Amino acid sequence: MPQSTKAADRGLYDASGGSVSSFAESLATPKAATTNAYVELHNGAVTFMIDLELDTNTYPFQVRSGTIKSGICGAPWAVTSGHLGEQIRLDATRKGQGNCANTIIIVGERQDPMSWRGTYGFNGGASSFRHTTIFHAWSLSP
Repeated sequence: MPQSTKAADRGLYDASGGSVSSFAESLATPKAATTNAYVELHNGAVTFMIDLELDTNTYPFQVRSGTIKSGICGAPWAVTSGHLGEQIRLDATRKGQGNCANTIIIVGERQDPMSWRGTYGFNGGASSFRHTTIFHAWSLSP
């Protein structure tokens, strides 16, 4: 017996496969899937430990939040925006104490093994210091 192709006979589902009651519900944007990534910026003299929360529904992965935990004057720093992909860009503001810069911008291009080479700078600049930022790990599934 041939299968019906009428919409009423097929049912409606959202992006996760759950049953929904209307076409509009089936198109509703799902909540952003996020995962954490751990990267480490090296400049020879300093090492910044960076935890990031990324939106994995996009590429390049968009940074939702993060923390530069150590290795930088005035740590911790709040990562406020950026992306990770063929290019890296991280924007952060100082949350810690001290007589330090207020913002940092990190930029670079991807290389193998998984890392980015580029520059970073403070208070609006992005080209003061060279770096290599190494990708270490994705967070484990809960």
